Amino acid sequence: MDSDGTRDARGTHANPVPRARSDMPPMPTDAPLVPPRQDGSAFLAWLRAPRPEAAPGIWRFGHRPRPAEEPEEISTRQLLSGALIAFLVGWLVWSLLQNGYLGAWWALPFKLLVPDSWRYSSSEIGNLILYKGYELLIALVIMVTVGKLGRWGEVWRRFVVPLVKRPEPRQVPTPVAEEDPAQWNELRAAGAHDAADRLTVAAQSGQMRDVDHARIARSWQGVRSGRFGLGTFTGAVLQDGAAACLHPSGERDLPARLARHDLLTGQVRLGTTADDARNPYAYRGTGLGLGPELLGTSLLAVGPAGSGKTGTVIRPLAESLCLHALAGRAAVVVVGAAGAGLGPADAYDVVVQIGNPESVYDLDLYGGTADPDEAAAVLAEALVGDLAEPHQGGDTRRSTTVLAQLLGPFRSVHGRFPSVPELRQLLDGAPGPMAALRKGLEDSRQESLLRELDARERQMGNPGDVGGILADRVALLDRPAFAGFFDTSGQSRPFSLKALDHPVRVRIDLPQRGHADASRMLARLVLAQFTASVAVREDRSLFACLVIDDATGVVTPEAVRGVQRLRSGNAGVVLTLRTLDDVPRPLRGPLLGATGCRMALSGLTPWDGQDFAEVWGKEWIEARDVTDRQIIAETPAGKVLHAVRRVITGKAPTARAVTVRQVERERWSASELAHGVPPGHAVLSLTTVKGEHAPPLLVDLRG
Repeated sequence: MDSDGTRDARGTHANPVPRARSDMPPMPTDAPLVPPRQDGSAFLAWLRAPRPEAAPGIWRFGHRPRPAEEPEEISTRQLLSGALIAFLVGWLVWSLLQNGYLGAWWALPFKLLVPDSWRYSSSEIGNLILYKGYELLIALVIMVTVGKLGRWGEVWRRFVVPLVKRPEPRQVPTPVAEEDPAQWNELRAAGAHDAADRLTVAAQSGQMRDVDHARIARSWQGVRSGRFGLGTFTGAVLQDGAAACLHPSGERDLPARLARHDLLTGQVRLGTTADDARNPYAYRGTGLGLGPELLGTSLLAVGPAGSGKTGTVIRPLAESLCLHALAGRAAVVVVGAAGAGLGPADAYDVVVQIGNPESVYDLDLYGGTADPDEAAAVLAEALVGDLAEPHQGGDTRRSTTVLAQLLGPFRSVHGRFPSVPELRQLLDGAPGPMAALRKGLEDSRQESLLRELDARERQMGNPGDVGGILADRVALLDRPAFAGFFDTSGQSRPFSLKALDHPVRVRIDLPQRGHADASRMLARLVLAQFTASVAVREDRSLFACLVIDDATGVVTPEAVRGVQRLRSGNAGVVLTLRTLDDVPRPLRGPLLGATGCRMALSGLTPWDGQDFAEVWGKEWIEARDVTDRQIIAETPAGKVLHAVRRVITGKAPTARAVTVRQVERERWSASELAHGVPPGHAVLSLTTVKGEHAPPLLVDLRG
């Protein structure tokens, strides 16, 4: 099938990024050859590994569920001392029995159960076996009794088994054919036996990988939902095998992987939940995995520079989303500074390097829309959204009106939106461009648009006019470094977020060095276009995610409202901040409330920790108050005994009183978040799109 524009090599084709959706996931004419592997056991072991249902955030691959509540743990000192005392008691009882100090009562069961003919037998060997056997039975009864009392089994499991236990050899599970995922039984049930056989052979011969399995499974879901035809699907599988239904780029994997991924569950492993008392027992020591079911509620990560936001959070998530895109499940846009380490260019279909003259792709300033009002709203959010009063947005509404008064007439006259220099001149009210625009409207007799232009001219120079502010903001983009960008004449290849109907992988590099204000404005533009585009997507089964590394200056009142609406459109955003001080104070609470997943990394400030502590709330815990009261001896013997005890222990005799009560305390206090999170760790709370919650978890991001 024909390419839709994202699969060709960069700089070798003239068609823009795809705008329309095809009937079937497009496949390249020549599939890349994959050298056959001798053995598919590694892939089959991955495919057949257990993945039990688990709480949100638990890495399900090979997971072994633990109890929801922590079992009562006996201290090592108490356990060993109890075992020793039980042994001494058993030894004492056996010694007393052997020496006859307890009389002959212990032989009474022997006399009652054993016949006289056996006890008075003339065979010496028989008598020896009979009496010694009874003694051995008594010894075993004593040993079992004191062993249970002394918890010898727990001592064995805790201290001996770890020393002598050897790792079990890894075995490849071989389930029955009806339950084997490598047999593609869903295809067989639908009558596609030939296609299932072809895929089974590919899996067993080592020609299939995890991305292939996920991609073909995604295409099969399209067949079941009626988007694709069964004949087309089976034909592609019979022709190409594991390479069927390829991503438009023709790639079957990323150039290199840094994180652990499980495409069967859609998770990427970020670390290990710490074995800490503050974590629920069911989570302790388990892997932490995130997938679209969690990212669909959006993620906010806050931590200072060097805390690991990019390397341990953003890079693995971007890598996972790119794999999902290759499998036809997701569309991802990653935004960050140039050289921020967001993955190689080969891992993306589109790389927009704003300010770099070698960039193949441009960024569409107006989001690919033909509606002047929609373009004005998105552009106004990017230009002055950070100046709007929280929860009011007055500047944004006025700016939208001003831009619409110019964009509508200009598009009507020229058939396109103005370029950056042209827009700056119109906002400044330059006589020449305004007169030319008016003449064009008069010649085409656009009376309604002439009234728009008249209103704009009347507002110029008034104290409340925002045209000057907009012109100053547009001037940040009207720089020599951006001369070849944001072109609207059709000479460049602009990327538009309208392409999120396709499983596209996009990376946008911002020129933060020397153009920090312009970079923040462009990040706001991408976020505004993203929230506007996902709301009108035709295919919402495709998960769309925007990842912004360093969202400083990006959070605005309209952005928060847009993030709140993403969950219903099967989309989400991932934002990172160095500190919540980069967000206006009235927006911090709404931002934390709009994101379902919140992460506080090590090195957080106490005032940032206070915001997290408030949003995570409090919980009821059992508090134990221990009081030591000194014992006063009243008799001479007691005083002597207390004196001896004081000499031995160095402490006065005391009586301990324990009070247990239920109290309500913060899950994580601001002080704990600021000073109690070790380096390389983070505290993370999770919420799924279905509403399931995971409490704040202490996670080792290096595990």
